[in-house]
Amino acid sequence: MAPPRTYRCEAIILGYTPLGEADLLVTMFTRDQGKVRAVAKGARRSTSRLVGHLEPLTVVKMSMAHGRSMDIISQAEVVQGFSELKEDLTAIAKGQYLAELVDGFGAEDSPNPSLYQLMIDTLRVVERDPASDLPLRFFEFHLLLVSGLMPELYHCVECRVELEPDAHRFSPNVGGTLCLDCHPEDAHLRPLSLRALKVLRLLDRSEISEACKLSVDDSLASELKSLLSTTVSYWLGKEIRSNSFLERLNSETDPEVYI
Repeated sequence: MAPPRTYRCEAIILGYTPLGEADLLVTMFTRDQGKVRAVAKGARRSTSRLVGHLEPLTVVKMSMAHGRSMDIISQAEVVQGFSELKEDLTAIAKGQYLAELVDGFGAEDSPNPSLYQLMIDTLRVVERDPASDLPLRFFEFHLLLVSGLMPELYHCVECRVELEPDAHRFSPNVGGTLCLDCHPEDAHLRPLSLRALKVLRLLDRSEISEACKLSVDDSLASELKSLLSTTVSYWLGKEIRSNSFLERLNSETDPEVYI
């Protein structure tokens, strides 16, 4: 028996590009199918029923049809539009950062419901508190976790000795934390303070709502950002483009000049 030609799915829109005269090529991450690229025919026409339903960072329920080379979006219904997030430039930039990471780590035809829920949960926290960077750190850490790339935080990745509460070293390419006695030749080493190690372990065992209540000073925040973004970039295998825009926003005393 042939599989059904149409199906329904819930997805978050990651982005789109124009296709032909009036169509859109939409990239989305679905709860049950993983990353999907599909065509929205006529979506750029003002009369299309899809107008406003396929904006990036929008959660939608869609009716889809299998095509010869690419699926077709036939209907879309907005589940959550994150309207308040989209009114804040910093929050938009952070949402785009999340979308770029999900696009990079998510695979087509490879469901990852945990990654889907992680993005939804993180967007909700960013919408409530656009100024805090802790939601991004939580997302980066758990992105590695749900992708099977969880860094080792409790034992030395080289000798497997249990790590004492102390300053250690961290290497993205060998898989996490190293004791001071181990020196793998191919390890890209960086210092790991005791405070940063404690926060990483807190991220590991906490829900996002609890983790984001933590107060960190600028020095610790900078160390966590450098460590996690470097690790994510290493596994992604390329520079995260949206990160540079985020850094420009953070360096501006008055972000409204970008609006």
